[in-house]
Amino acid sequence: MMTISAPRLQAGKAAESKEGRATPRLSTDYLNRFNEALMLIELAATDDSVIDDLKAWVSLGYREHFQASRLRWAAETICAYDRVDAGRRRGFEQTCAAMTRLIRTMTALLSEKPHRPELPVIVEVASEALRRLIGRTTHFINANGTIDLTTVEDRSLQADVDALLAR
Repeated sequence: MMTISAPRLQAGKAAESKEGRATPRLSTDYLNRFNEALMLIELAATDDSVIDDLKAWVSLGYREHFQASRLRWAAETICAYDRVDAGRRRGFEQTCAAMTRLIRTMTALLSEKPHRPELPVIVEVASEALRRLIGRTTHFINANGTIDLTTVEDRSLQADVDALLAR
């Protein structure tokens, strides 16, 4: 049995398979775009000057992100994505679509003038929801697409949202 060192397991790089061949890996670089939107949402709650940056945020699919990327392992990352089971890939894409909808909804709410009095609570709840979704997709990518996001339970997320609204 071949031991794989930690540096070889980094997302986006090739890891050696049991047969000694390089196996393409998924990359968390894709999630930087969602992390950027999260940061802008949290900033926009208190700083209207970033609203235009939030409005300019663009959603791209995983494959499209890496097709436009200059990362040296982008082609291998696309190859790894294409090897993921179609059902699992669909669950990942649905989760990414949910993140995009949440970002667009928050952009619209933050763009409203005057701001709603409950906006800070809405931003807090939406930010936590987005963080959880980013966490789920990070787990999927780090597992190289071997988990099914459609089977992940959201009960703890709902409990957290309920607790935030009860304050």
